[in-house]
Amino acid sequence: MDLGLKERAYLVTGASSGVGLATARLLLAEGCCVAACARDGDRLAQVLGPDGDRLITVAADVLDPEAVARLTAAADRRFGRLDGLVNNAGGSLMAPWTSTSREQWRNELELKVFSVLNTVEAALPLLRASDAGAVVNVNAILARQPEPRLAATSAARAALLNLTRTLAADLGPQGVRANSVCLGLIDTGQWRRRHEAAGGPLDYEHWSAQLAADRGIPLGRLGTAEEVAFPIASLLSPRSAYITGATVDVGGGVGRYV
Repeated sequence: MDLGLKERAYLVTGASSGVGLATARLLLAEGCCVAACARDGDRLAQVLGPDGDRLITVAADVLDPEAVARLTAAADRRFGRLDGLVNNAGGSLMAPWTSTSREQWRNELELKVFSVLNTVEAALPLLRASDAGAVVNVNAILARQPEPRLAATSAARAALLNLTRTLAADLGPQGVRANSVCLGLIDTGQWRRRHEAAGGPLDYEHWSAQLAADRGIPLGRLGTAEEVAFPIASLLSPRSAYITGATVDVGGGVGRYV
């Protein structure tokens, strides 16, 4: 199926690994122009390759409004347009609320909410000029199904989900759609690092299968970054022109809410 993405331009944050990297690669494969950013510019260039006609890589901290403004300006100079924005920067803090410091709470809210405000604000003039402007915020099922072991992250994710619905309502009349993709357990470097830190007898394959069983994932495994990239690209597509304010779960059925 032709998603109508060819020659359109998209900005992807957190693009040096995991879901962001898979999304940037998929968009490039679809013939898109991609402005990819991450804090580690060297790694970004290493995994995506050198800049070219359809790719620019920029080291930028999405918590710095000036850096984000420079990023969007660079995309505009190179491509002359910006049709969509994928907000993917973020991680998770494994801690119950009783052992989460005030600073950690603030950091989680900064990363999950203010990073999105920064990028949307900077990109909005370009998105308005597109005939298919779209924002996709990469979120987590935690936004609707809190996890006590990830108290601050769950609360920040819920705030981002609410913000995305606000953006959808506010930006829709301006011709810009906003949607969420909510992740369950995805096989990224974060889980592999946790496996290494656990230091148990199981290899990663068996450890992750046990993790999926313990978390009650009906499909019995963790997802892949590539399995997340496709719904992101689908929501960016002008073929999804009547979808805004929606939330797509990519969690193998782990969500228990209605």
